[in-house]
Amino acid sequence: MKKTLMKKYAALIARVGANVQKGQTVEIHADVDQGEFISMLVEACYKAGASRVDCEWTCQPITKLNYRYRTLRSLSEVPAWKEEKMKLAVEEVPCRIYIDSEDPDGLRGIDQEKMQKARMRTYPIIRKYRDALENKEQWTIAAVPSAAWAKKVFPGEQKNRAVERLWEAILKTVRVTEDNDPVAAWKAHDEAFRARCAWLNAQHFDSLHYRSANGTDFRVGLIPEGRFCGGGETSLLGHFFNPNMPTEEIFVSPKRGAAEGRLVSTMPLSWQGQLIEDFAFDFKDGRAVSWEAKKGKELLDRMLGMDEGAPYLGEVALVPKDSPISESGILFYNTLFDENASCHVAFGRGYMDTIDGYADRTQEECHALGVNDSMIHVDFMIGAPDLSITGYKDGKATPVFTDGTWAEGIPG
Repeated sequence: MKKTLMKKYAALIARVGANVQKGQTVEIHADVDQGEFISMLVEACYKAGASRVDCEWTCQPITKLNYRYRTLRSLSEVPAWKEEKMKLAVEEVPCRIYIDSEDPDGLRGIDQEKMQKARMRTYPIIRKYRDALENKEQWTIAAVPSAAWAKKVFPGEQKNRAVERLWEAILKTVRVTEDNDPVAAWKAHDEAFRARCAWLNAQHFDSLHYRSANGTDFRVGLIPEGRFCGGGETSLLGHFFNPNMPTEEIFVSPKRGAAEGRLVSTMPLSWQGQLIEDFAFDFKDGRAVSWEAKKGKELLDRMLGMDEGAPYLGEVALVPKDSPISESGILFYNTLFDENASCHVAFGRGYMDTIDGYADRTQEECHALGVNDSMIHVDFMIGAPDLSITGYKDGKATPVFTDGTWAEGIPG
């Protein structure tokens, strides 16, 4: 990929994704193989005004070795130096940038039970710092290709060509071309989100009903104080940012305990470096009570057993079938992209900022209204070409989606 385009993308992530402010610190999380692009991103952050840029490196093969050789007790400890870093983050409120390039199968064979137990034991320590930063920090997730990921997406191509094709696909989804102004493109994109969110929020729906010929027949309740969000967000410190690059979704946190029926997945899910395929869930009283999968059911068993809130939904998201990612026809095997090609829902933690006046409410108050709480947040895709979604308010039905896309008359 041309370095000029890579630098253009890096600048977009720094200025529109994270929206780095003058004097802010920045934390970049990336794979060790991405040194070239991360160098460009670090420079873009400094040019945007960052006072310090720290990089946190990951490596799937090393992660596998850690889970193979370290004891559960060792994996369950949070060293003092790590806790000091989290304390510093609460003080500084850094921008966080996550660059995703992982191999979808990169953690195949890992001891899932060991991983689950370690995460459950460290979560209570980590959570207090996560909660202290809730909705205060700017953050964004973007992606760059790795050879393993590219070969998964384009298995018939030689490695270099597969990487190039994945670069081309990523840049197209984030509105970066050689001759455009991607900042202006994202401004227009955010304006379209605002128009659709305003329409949805004006309806004050009590529930949404999903139907598809694949077996989906599902009704989910909404929180009266809830609001649909999409595109960019504004932190409690007043900084606008775009959490996901790309993004095509409008989402809301549903009411915990108010979900009934069956949801059928329409795309594979990569969770903890392993794939789950052809799966479905049955809900009763808001909770997934049974599930099936042709591949990876044991992963679903572990995922939904992570904590008490894991089998409840934390998000429902609307994405039309004619979104740019969907129209590309590419299965990315990556939730950041695949969730933006399809309507989806998420198990686990809900979003406080989908509640009106959330800045003046405590987390306990948001949970009491119906926002789910959990240590996980896992999206899976349910969009289909014939999917219909109907909104209900006091028994009155209003079409929201028809044949997989926005119903006629909805703005945006």
